Amino acid sequence: MRIGASATTRINTRAYERGLRRALGGMSDDVKRAVERTRIDVQNEARRRAPVDTGRLRSSIVSREESSGRAVGYTVGTNVNYAEDVENGTAPHVIVPKNGKALYWPGARHPVAKVNHPGTRAQPFMRPAIEMTEIFFRANLSQVRAGRGRR
Repeated sequence: MRIGASATTRINTRAYERGLRRALGGMSDDVKRAVERTRIDVQNEARRRAPVDTGRLRSSIVSREESSGRAVGYTVGTNVNYAEDVENGTAPHVIVPKNGKALYWPGARHPVAKVNHPGTRAQPFMRPAIEMTEIFFRANLSQVRAGRGRR
């Protein structure tokens, strides 16, 4: 999977896990489940926030686990080549033909040698979703606590 625009986050679960172990016993699997749910929540939030024209950007947002040893994390991203331009916007720029001598599109009056593009405003979808990681993680941990009960 090629990820053109992505965000990676790591959740330091040690402090949470220590407290949960004291309260509930061996929580390692439950903490991993909370992180997995958080990964899905962040992926879904990025999809929800992605602007839609054709739906290609939204449907391309995927996530994968990135864990090693006791570190648990994930990457959420997309492989569409314009995702970064949507997330961050673009400055004014000149568009020139790659192949041929002129640009033409349906509705244009005539072919042109260049187009002065005014740029586009940023439409952040990935950053706001990643910024919600802690909120999602705390909510998912609460569900773990509620699901297991206190000993």
